[in-house]
Amino acid sequence: KTIDGDKGKIDVMKIRSAIRNPNNIHHPVTRLLCFENTHNSAGGTALPIENMAEATRLARDHKIATHLDGARIFNAALATGVEPIRIAGHFDSVMFCLSKGLSAPAGSMLTGTKSFIQSAMEMRKMLGGGMRQTGILAAAGLVALQTMIDRLADDHQTARIIAEGIIDMKGIYLNPDTIQTNIVRFELTNPDLTAAECIDDLKKEGLLALAQGEKIIRLVTHRHIDRKAAYEAVNIIRRVLEP
Repeated sequence: KTIDGDKGKIDVMKIRSAIRNPNNIHHPVTRLLCFENTHNSAGGTALPIENMAEATRLARDHKIATHLDGARIFNAALATGVEPIRIAGHFDSVMFCLSKGLSAPAGSMLTGTKSFIQSAMEMRKMLGGGMRQTGILAAAGLVALQTMIDRLADDHQTARIIAEGIIDMKGIYLNPDTIQTNIVRFELTNPDLTAAECIDDLKKEGLLALAQGEKIIRLVTHRHIDRKAAYEAVNIIRRVLEP
């Protein structure tokens, strides 16, 4: 059950209203509250720690478990100046990704209490999941956690270079308030253009992007995108999309 938010932030009163009456047998009981930080569809925005604290406190009062999709939690921590452990500490379980900005070749981690992880492993086995000989992936994950977190600031900087370079373009809309981390997400306002067509044209010029719906284009910076590449991305976008 989704709840409308503002750049990922959810009004706690809306959460309260969305909790179903546990005594009403005609509906499933509300059991879990999920947040995402940073929020992908909001353009990589980082959620305020106060909002998550208030929301999870409400959930606990109603005996509702809480989970954080923290695929980019380290980006959120950098953007807000809040330690990852403080962000994670408000939730019963947290997932974070090793293979996005942290640059490991693969892998995501699920964290929680020992009993929760045991239950999760049993559920994974029931659903046919399992991994063997994972030492090489674990080693890469350790390198990612030990050496890649601090450099995420570079990704935030290159994303801002791209955003600032295209924000005044005709034919697109880009909300500057969403440029907080390593995602640049903008909307095509030209009625004659679709995101699918545009990303094909961008690809021909050497720039990979993602279409999110008919009019939204998303760009994500990472450790292989330096300042020079960011400025080149601006030039390509202007060459392809500017009227």
